[in-house]
Amino acid sequence: MADQVRDAAAFCADLVRTHDFPRYASTLFLPGVHRRPMLAIYAFNVEISRVRDQVSQPLPGQMRLQWWTDFLAGQGHGGVEGNPVAFELQWAIRTWRLPTERLAQLIIEHEFDLYNDPMPSLSALEGYANDTASTLFACCTRILMRPSDSVDHVARHAGLAYGMTDVINKLPQDIARRQLFLPQQFLQQHGSSIEEVFAGKQTPQARAAVDQLVGEASKHLKTALSLLADVPQEVRPAFLPLALVRRDVRRMERRDNDPFVHRPMPRFRMLWALWRASRSPEFRGE
Repeated sequence: MADQVRDAAAFCADLVRTHDFPRYASTLFLPGVHRRPMLAIYAFNVEISRVRDQVSQPLPGQMRLQWWTDFLAGQGHGGVEGNPVAFELQWAIRTWRLPTERLAQLIIEHEFDLYNDPMPSLSALEGYANDTASTLFACCTRILMRPSDSVDHVARHAGLAYGMTDVINKLPQDIARRQLFLPQQFLQQHGSSIEEVFAGKQTPQARAAVDQLVGEASKHLKTALSLLADVPQEVRPAFLPLALVRRDVRRMERRDNDPFVHRPMPRFRMLWALWRASRSPEFRGE
């Protein structure tokens, strides 16, 4: 049993390190007792987020998502020993009393990924980010302290900021598969179009639409950081990924930044930014 636990935990850590390095790196500055359950949550998110990349048609993707929905509901499948992510997530849910209804809603939101329908509006994107990125923040805070409405309020704004910057960071990747998370509402307001974005070249109209989303992300980031000052110190390390969001927003606000060109932050810079943030009163725990 000890070997199984160790192997499952190592599998989750490697999965997150490979496919979601920003969140993986944020856990490096937490005690081991907190890292393991957070990595289980993040590994679950990787599994759900990658379904689109692993299937060629929506139906197989729906079946994979349904497996996880049934798992959270405690239905069928036998044991979870053959699935290290499910094994670790089950342990985390039981040990830390994670809200399975929110994790199930995360799965439902990612059904959108299986299709090429454009994100229609800002409100639709806010709903998507709230049920995905905000859910991850909220679940991770439960590893550090008991549930709190004030902490969940921070998690909501933190997730909206994280989710919106993630949309902009992944714009070149999404264009390559003709998927649009940038709100179509913004394109229409600035005289742009889906096909103009899919052309993959910056135009004044498309850039204005991106800038509008950057502005929305910046507002939620400022709100989250302001609210963070009023929550217990012990829970603040769960919000370390916001240090990376802040760097992203600053880069995205620069006029020489081209959102249609993929320029990922080097890993050593991520680690440096997170290390500095982890030592600041803003994010430091007790």
